[in-house]
Amino acid sequence: MKYTYILFYKPYNVLCQFTDDSPHNTNRETLKNYIDIPNIYSVGRLDLDSEGLLLLTDNPRVKHRLCEPSFAHPRTYWSQVENIPSPQALQKLQQGVVIQGKKTKNAMAKLITEEPQFPLRNPPIRYRREIPTAWLQLTLTEGRNRQVRKMTAAVGHPTLRLIRVKMGINPHHELTLSGLQLGQWRKLTDIEQKNLEQL
Repeated sequence: MKYTYILFYKPYNVLCQFTDDSPHNTNRETLKNYIDIPNIYSVGRLDLDSEGLLLLTDNPRVKHRLCEPSFAHPRTYWSQVENIPSPQALQKLQQGVVIQGKKTKNAMAKLITEEPQFPLRNPPIRYRREIPTAWLQLTLTEGRNRQVRKMTAAVGHPTLRLIRVKMGINPHHELTLSGLQLGQWRKLTDIEQKNLEQL
């Protein structure tokens, strides 16, 4: 059986599903506003207020392997936070912080020194002149609900904007946003599909 694999650059305020189950008529955008391919589903989720890389497929085995925590596939995020994190704050993120009574796994966390060239968010984040911002790169191997936001808040640096930029397949291959514009999608290459199906 030939499976379908799609990489999508999810914009802010787009649901990670093809229908909006909300009982309220919110007129929120869903994946259907961008992708017209039947019977594919997102591998993991990005929150409504998060942006970035989303993989969709109709292959249940690949979806399970990438979402099952025991396989610990890395996901990399760029997080714009309030104020400039200290080396001590970065160390706490790296060693794990306690969220709702449970410590997060070790993570890779570093300060990004140059302003990244992402498209402007619509609507833009709320800037306050008296509070500087910084960008962090965080790589996690677990996917708890709103984990990055809770981790940065736990060390005193609330997340203002969150973008997933990479998903690891294996130690030598990863999926990235490279070549995608905001709201665009593409099919995986043959090599990318092969790597996924060898999980």
